[in-house]
Amino acid sequence: MAEKEQFSYTHILKATSLFGGVQVFKILISIIRVKIVAILLGGVGMGIIGLFNSTIQVVSEIAKLGLDTSAVKELAHVHASKDEKAIVETVSILQKFIAITAIIGAVFTIIFSALLSQLTFGNTDYTFEFIWLAIAIFFMQLTNGKIAVLQGTQALKKLAVANVLGSTVGLIVSVPLYYIYGIEAIVPTIIITAVVIFLFFWYFVNTLKIQRISLGVKEAYHKGKDMLHLGLVLSVTGIITLSATYALQIYIRYIGGLDEVGYYTAGFLIINAYVGMVFNAMGTDYFPRLSAIHTDNAKVQIAVRNQATIAILLITPIITTFFIAAPLVVKILYSKEFLVILGLISWGVLGMAFKAVSWSVGYVILAKGDSRIFVKTSICFNILMLGMNATGYYFYGLTGLGISVLMYYIIHFVSLLIITKIFYGLQFQNSFYKLFIQCVLLSGMAFACTFIESNYLKYGGMIVVMLLSYIFTYSQLQKKMNIKQLIKNKLSKRS
Repeated sequence: MAEKEQFSYTHILKATSLFGGVQVFKILISIIRVKIVAILLGGVGMGIIGLFNSTIQVVSEIAKLGLDTSAVKELAHVHASKDEKAIVETVSILQKFIAITAIIGAVFTIIFSALLSQLTFGNTDYTFEFIWLAIAIFFMQLTNGKIAVLQGTQALKKLAVANVLGSTVGLIVSVPLYYIYGIEAIVPTIIITAVVIFLFFWYFVNTLKIQRISLGVKEAYHKGKDMLHLGLVLSVTGIITLSATYALQIYIRYIGGLDEVGYYTAGFLIINAYVGMVFNAMGTDYFPRLSAIHTDNAKVQIAVRNQATIAILLITPIITTFFIAAPLVVKILYSKEFLVILGLISWGVLGMAFKAVSWSVGYVILAKGDSRIFVKTSICFNILMLGMNATGYYFYGLTGLGISVLMYYIIHFVSLLIITKIFYGLQFQNSFYKLFIQCVLLSGMAFACTFIESNYLKYGGMIVVMLLSYIFTYSQLQKKMNIKQLIKNKLSKRS
């Protein structure tokens, strides 16, 4: 049993490290791209790219019908059973659905191109640009299908390599185009990047050598209606989440103006990018593993506990380091003008400790495929988040928004513990809560140091707490999985 526990912790840590590294690499590529675009295209070019990407994201969210997630659940389950026939059938059904939704997404974009231009830019001057962007939406949806296959079959290294290559080549392609053609290259670059990324994922999926069977639309629907039903549910909840975010942006614009919307956007980009390595690994590795064992509650409980343990141990030093690095990060990514978001991101990042556990628990509902519970909780949480964020911003501005994020994730954490205990008998042992409280206290101590007026005492205190958090995380990982031996083994393999 102890060996199984150690293997489980080791697998989670390796997956988090792998996709955490990919996430960091993609962030660096994104930073380089933003800097280059800012130099070559200026503020206007950046604005146009931002508006195009936002619109594409919304259309893609509608077009994919949640299949990128529901398919992972179905495929992970059949892959765990090692039923080759079921794997082939599931992949074939997914590809049929993906092809249809890719065509629908592209056609939708073409038909409503004038409307999309009007909604996005306030005029119809970009109608033909949106017609061309239908190609990008088509290939982006095909890519979603390939990603789902790699995730569902736990081909994690192939998935990581495809992500890295896609991001790198996308940057290499975009720079000369922007340099030569300027703003005129924006739409071609988006299209070419989408096609290039698809080709990488298409190649790595083909290396799996999964056979395909020919299926008609009716047959695919009959055999894959559970996948499609869950996908539609996820699509609805995804649209609700996007709508809540959009409503908050409109509210901030109404109360504080466009510059405040910019600060809000910048703040959450920093938070999500900084802690993204932990949450990216959950969606990529943890969700398929959980889906594969979702019928066995005993195994689910162990998987959730192990995932939550590693997540909170990893995110604690990340949070304590954040308070030291935040001012410098803001200046590097943006400018001194954006230092007004320090209150927002400092309070907000504290909430990530609670989010790390609540997401570990929340994925159980998704893995179980309980669409009714998932929809109800999603609607309630989005309404709560919107209300709390609007209230926090109204009374205390950007800092109030950060406080509301922290309070929301505390409520989210407690609520999901109650919900999953009632419906699935899921609960943590006292030892986990003790560990969790220690991690929260370390994060809180680092945050408290930010209020010290003397810079020497402030940064001295934060450095001490940060070092304590690193020592604490290392000691806990050593107890659970002998991390010292793992590092030695890794170094010996390299030598």
